[in-house]
Amino acid sequence: MDDKRIVIIMGVSGSGKTTMGQLLSQRLGWDFVDGDDHHPPENISKMTQGKPLNDLDRMPWLDKLRVIIDDSLANSRPLVLACSALKSAYRQILGVERPGIVLIYLKGSYDLIQRRMVSRQKHFMGSAMLNSQFQILEEPDHALIIDIENIIEDNLSKVIEYLDQRYREP
Repeated sequence: MDDKRIVIIMGVSGSGKTTMGQLLSQRLGWDFVDGDDHHPPENISKMTQGKPLNDLDRMPWLDKLRVIIDDSLANSRPLVLACSALKSAYRQILGVERPGIVLIYLKGSYDLIQRRMVSRQKHFMGSAMLNSQFQILEEPDHALIIDIENIIEDNLSKVIEYLDQRYREP
């Protein structure tokens, strides 16, 4: 069996990437990486102050995540990565078009995600910055789209069924 399998869960802040990623990695027995844990201190400081990141700010972070993906592929270690990956150019840096990589897009309305962000605690990305995330979001052409209005267990089942079909051996 080919273990060069990577699932990237993308979406704006507050869409549930970390929650879905942790549940999926537990269910599959794969490694989990939260992209937020790999932001340089300068990025976290900027976001904590309510300042959106620009493309230049994101480059070291995206490069670091690309190294993590490349390492997992090289070592045949399946991985679930939660990462906003909001622009097509960011997804290209991550190499999402490569064989074995599946993109899952957690999609939801601004109002729903705003309510989620207001209620969450201890996260550097405040709800005031949500608008900037939606402004730069380029929805992916080739991804499984998950409606976050649905129950998480139903969405998790949908993702696992999709992965079973994608990774099924010929």
